[in-house]
Order: sequence, then structure tokens, then C-alpha cells
Amino acid sequence: MLSTLEVTLLLLTASIVAVMLLRRLEMPALVAYLLVGVVLGPFASLLSARGEAMHTMAELGVVFLMFTLGLEFNLTKLRAMRRFVFGHGPLQVFITIGAVVLALAVMPSQWLGSLAPEGLDWRAAFALGSALAMSSTALVSKLLSEARVLETEYGRRVFSVLLFQDLILIPLLIVIPALGGGQGDWWAAIGWALVKAIVLMVVLLRFGPPLMQSWFVQVASQRSHELFTLNILLAALLFSWLTERAGLSMELGAFVAGMLISETEYRYQVEEDIKPFRDILLGVFFITIGMRLDLAVVMLQWQAVLLLTLVPVILKFAVIGAVGLIMRDPPPTAIRTAVWLTQAGEFAFVLLTLAGDSKLIPPPLLQPVMAAMLISMLLSPWLIGRADWLALRVTGQEWLMRSLQLQSIAARSISRDKHIIICGYGRSGQSLAHVLEAEEVPFVALDLDADRVREAASAGESVVLGDATRRETLLAAGLHRASVLVITYDDTPSAVRLLKVARTLAPQLPVVVRTATDADLDRLRQAGATEVIPEVVEGSLMLASHALALAGTPLARVLRRIRSIREDRYSLLRSYFHGADDHEIETIETDHRRLHAVTIPPRSVVSGQALSSIALSGCTVSALVRDGRRQLSWPDDLKLQTGDTLVLVGTVEQVHAAEDRLLRS
Repeated sequence: MLSTLEVTLLLLTASIVAVMLLRRLEMPALVAYLLVGVVLGPFASLLSARGEAMHTMAELGVVFLMFTLGLEFNLTKLRAMRRFVFGHGPLQVFITIGAVVLALAVMPSQWLGSLAPEGLDWRAAFALGSALAMSSTALVSKLLSEARVLETEYGRRVFSVLLFQDLILIPLLIVIPALGGGQGDWWAAIGWALVKAIVLMVVLLRFGPPLMQSWFVQVASQRSHELFTLNILLAALLFSWLTERAGLSMELGAFVAGMLISETEYRYQVEEDIKPFRDILLGVFFITIGMRLDLAVVMLQWQAVLLLTLVPVILKFAVIGAVGLIMRDPPPTAIRTAVWLTQAGEFAFVLLTLAGDSKLIPPPLLQPVMAAMLISMLLSPWLIGRADWLALRVTGQEWLMRSLQLQSIAARSISRDKHIIICGYGRSGQSLAHVLEAEEVPFVALDLDADRVREAASAGESVVLGDATRRETLLAAGLHRASVLVITYDDTPSAVRLLKVARTLAPQLPVVVRTATDADLDRLRQAGATEVIPEVVEGSLMLASHALALAGTPLARVLRRIRSIREDRYSLLRSYFHGADDHEIETIETDHRRLHAVTIPPRSVVSGQALSSIALSGCTVSALVRDGRRQLSWPDDLKLQTGDTLVLVGTVEQVHAAEDRLLRS
């Protein structure tokens, strides 16, 4: 029998090795934890004396996962995507559950064989369908972010369905244990559980926010990081204890605690502080899940595992694709959404564990089902990587959509020569564009964020929707006629891909790349960048130049020093002593003024009024678009007209207040 220290060392070593190996294959850490559990499963007897402690830590991992989910859940995000969240989401979940229940109802019981000798009733089918309906929020969100497709048409639908799955998990955590209470009184158990949940939620959400806000203000005023972290743990565990004492799941209480904290200004700090606890304990949870898999049983039933892997993937692809078509999505968008969501999810293991503990699903069936879900998650990155390939070959509409997009880019660039192509129209890209506009230098900007492109284009700016890493997009933007290509977003893998395409098409074209730090300076230069601008180092140069000038150093000497450092590729500034407050990824500026375009609607109260007389809550107007012409200056007595577009500059609160004023009827 292993001691506690020996068990801890074994789990840490196995987890580190597995995570390192799978990171090379670009697989998420949770898959590594599952595999560690699978490998250690046959040796579970050595860990049995510590099983109670491991089970407790695993439960806490799920609690903190639900707490984090509550932090991310807010009404603003829900309201922005409500059409997809409450359209695509419910249809996908309920049709999937219904299909599983119907299939098991009409399937002859002998087909299940030794997996379920006594057959499965509708309660077991409901639990299986609920688990099958879940997709991996952790895996898919990571892949969406890395591929920079979160703001695409299909990216929004994928994220919306994941959001609804996370929301529906809360009632499922109540319903599934209630279904295991017995055949006759299941409805009473569910009803009583829902009543308790509703009463508890109303009380907590009604009185919780002001109490949580005032309490966190008191704790934060002590200026103690340890005290703040302890308070977060107390909040998550206290609410979990309250719901458990009420006869509900601990996960529900953790979710509510996260929701309450998400309404305070400490949300992001809380999320950062809780992340290490969540990730480590969640790793233990997935290890315990993996240990439940009996490899001997799985190997003996490999045909069942293979069937249970293929059928759910095909079923989910068909259901999600059909839902997209029902909601009148373009076929390519429906296909991509379906491919992204075919895998099993981490919450599926939570629901299966709950169903197994509630005696709803027999253990012989639980083994191949969990193995199949693990395999589907392992295959998911490979399937997602072929979503574009499948969309192009299944429907001809994808070719038409890309053709229209390229035509739009070409139409914007056809009249330009010796222009600058800006790849990425975030804050850095917009700042560059405004400087070029002031100098009357022609440019074309490409960006993948449809909302940003739509708003900036309505403000008269020269930006179009397009993926700059594609060969045909760069050609349509006039790469061979351009004078400079500028990559303004901070994503080294994407920038390297873009550089390779640009160097193949136009080897002599100067390319300037922006990066947050100097960590990837050499890699970007080797990929073909003419100049790499590391923001942190350039900020240091600006600090140095101002400090030297204020200290009395002659300006010519300051300029020579700065120029020599740049010519030496920042070698003087690239090495430094690391301290406890250095982070891998630095946020350059988190609270800043923003641009926002507002078009004056018919019957607006400001129509006919002089622009100079309108109170804009602290905002300024940087540009005005009238009759398709962008103006950077105008007379003091200019009166606004219906259809005018004002480009506001201010903080988020100032912009929202000014927009409300301009849109008021």
C-alpha cells in the first residue's frame, strides 16, 4: 500500500509526463489527465487507502469548474447572443436527448447483450442522451481562440451552443439524481428538487449581490492577497455547502457563487486567483474518471467501443447540422458548427458519473461509453482541422461566399497602387490606419471580426472582411501592387503562416510585424519579416528617450542612442532580470478609450441640432460620415441629419451614454 506522499508523487510525475507529451500533439491537458487515470486504473488497489481523499479532491475540482463557469456567465454576453443561445442551443440538446431516448425505446433489448442484460428504461436513456448532448467547452473554446475564429459566423454559433449546454447542465444535475430515486416517485423527487432550487436561487440572487459586493470591498480594503484568495475559497465552498444541505448538488451552489461575484468589479482577479486550484483539482477529477475505465473490459468489447464512438459522432453531426439548416444558417456555416461540436465534453463525464452513482446506467455499459467519449475527444482536433475541407466539398455555396468576399476585397483595392495592406484591424491596426489617413497614404485593412468590420466600414474606413493568411485574400488585396504589408495582431503562429504565404507571392515586399514582447523576435525574422516591432521594448525606448531628455541629455544624442539600439535589433534591451511580478503574457493596456460608430436614426431628438450643442457625456467626435464621405473636420454650426454617422471616442461608459443620447427618439 502506498503512502499519501508516494501517491502524490506518482500522480504528479505521471501527469507532468502525459501533459508534456500531449502538448507536443497540441492536445489539451484534460485528455492527459484522463489517460493518466486509464494507465493507473489497473493499480487502483495500491491507491485504495487514499481513495476517499482523492474522491473528495475530485469533487472539489468539479465545484471549482462550475464556480469558474458562473464567473464567465453574465447577462450581457447572454443578451448579445440570445438568438443563437436560445435557438440553436435548446434544439441541439433536446433533439439529441430525444433521439437517444427514441432509439433505445425501439431497439430490441437483446441488441445490448451483456452491456445491459436487463435492458435500459427511459430514465437511463435520458441520462445517456444528456451526456451525449454535451460538448467540450474547455477543448473547443481553446481551439476557437487559437484559430482566431471566435467572431466568425460559425464560431459564434459554436460558442452559443456551448453556453446553452453549460446552462442546461444545472437542471440536469438536479434531474438525474432524482430519476435514480425510484420508478414510481421520480416526478415528485424532481418537482421537490426544482422547488428547492428555485427558492434557493431566488433568495441568493435577490439578497446575494449587495452582500457579496460589500463583503468583497471589505476584504479588498485589507490589501492582503492571501486574505483575498482565502475569501474566494470560502465563497465557493460555502455556497456549495448550502446547496448540499438543501439536498441539491454542490455544483449548483458553486455556480451561483460565481454568478454573484461576476457582478462585482473583482471578477477578473477572482478568476486568476482560483485558476490554479481549479486546474489542479479538476486534473484529479479526470484522473479518477480515467481510473474507472477497466482496460480489460474495454479491450474485450472493442467492437462496442468503436460503435459507441462512431454512432454518437455521426448522430451529433447530423443533429447539429440539421438544427443549423432549420435556423436558416448557410450550409457551410451549419457544417462547420456541426464538426466543431461532435465530440464528448468534460461535463458528460460528470453526468455519467452521477448516473452511475444513481444506479441509472449499469457498470458494464458505463465502461465502453466512457472509453468512446474519451476517444471522441482525442479525435476532435483532427476532425476540427478538416471542417473547412468538408464544407468546401459538401456544398457549392462555400465557393460562392468566398468568391463574394474576394470580390469585395478586390473592389476595395483595385484603384490603389503603392498602398499599405494592414492585416488585423484591432486597436494597433486602427491607430496605424488613422495615421496613414492623416498623411493621405492609401491602405486596405483585412480583419476577421465581422462586427468590427461592419462598424468600421459604416464609419467610412477602408476595411474589409478577409483572412489574411489565405493566398487568394492577399492577391485580392493587391499584394503585388502594395508598398508594405503590416501584421498588427499579436499571434506568432498565424503571423508565421502569413509571412510564408507573403514571401512566396512577393519575396521583395517589406513586411512589418507587431509582437507584444521580444520572445519571438528571431522566429519572425527567420520567417521573413523585414522589421519586428516588440511593444514592450519600444515602450522601454520611449521611457528612456523621455527620461534622458528631461535629465538634460542633448536631443541629438538621445536620438542617436535610440537609433543605435534599433539598428542593433534591441540587443541591449532583450535581456533582463526576472522578478516575481513578471508574467509570461503582459497586458499592455487594459483600460483605454475606444472608438464607436453611431448612425443617426429617423426621428432622433438630435436630428437638426448643431453638433457642438449636443452633450456627449465626455465623448469627442473624431470623424463624421455624410453621404458616404468621411470628414475629419466640419464647421462649428454643423447640424446633424438622419443617416449621419458619428465616430465617438471615449471610455465604454461614456460611449454607451452618448449613444443612448444620439439614438433617443
